Amino acid sequence: MDNIAYSILRFIFAPFFRLYYNPAIIGSEKISKTSPLILAGNHKHALDPIIVDLCTHRVVHALAKSELFKGPFGFFFHMIGAVPVDLDARHNTDALLKAIDYLEKGEIVNVSPEAARNYTADILLPFKKGAVVMSQRTGAKILPYCIVGDYRFRSGNLKIVFGDYVSFDNETVDEANDKLFETIKRLLLENRDEKDTAC
Repeated sequence: MDNIAYSILRFIFAPFFRLYYNPAIIGSEKISKTSPLILAGNHKHALDPIIVDLCTHRVVHALAKSELFKGPFGFFFHMIGAVPVDLDARHNTDALLKAIDYLEKGEIVNVSPEAARNYTADILLPFKKGAVVMSQRTGAKILPYCIVGDYRFRSGNLKIVFGDYVSFDNETVDEANDKLFETIKRLLLENRDEKDTAC
């Protein structure tokens, strides 16, 4: 049912998002049409999951902070199959298991390894390890992306860029997480401009 609700809501809202922000989408052809997949990228704005959703016709299950599920629009996040994450918890076992369940069913999970929006001067916040743990436990590939530009009416510089799949051999979780961090950092440095702001 969440896949049906997701598809209906995307059909309704995606055209308005495209018209208002007119984002450039680069490299979305790399998103598998059938395989389980983890999308992982930076987190600069509350609307990041929507621009990711525009990049594929498949359902994307986003990890989102648990507070969103308790507010007046909490039903919306439950309807679309998002995964609640407690940002104050040291471990989010329930969220991890739910995301793994989606991946084992062959679906797509969108993860922001920074966990929270980046309001600092640093290009990226330190990464949580959930994305690489999901990958190592399920065998799902990780496709990194970066979002750059400004969420303003037809700003002309908002874009999402997908990089190359990140492969892990015998790396530990920490080593794999560092590799993912450096991959997304490089994507950001290659694609953002000097006027790119935090939101």
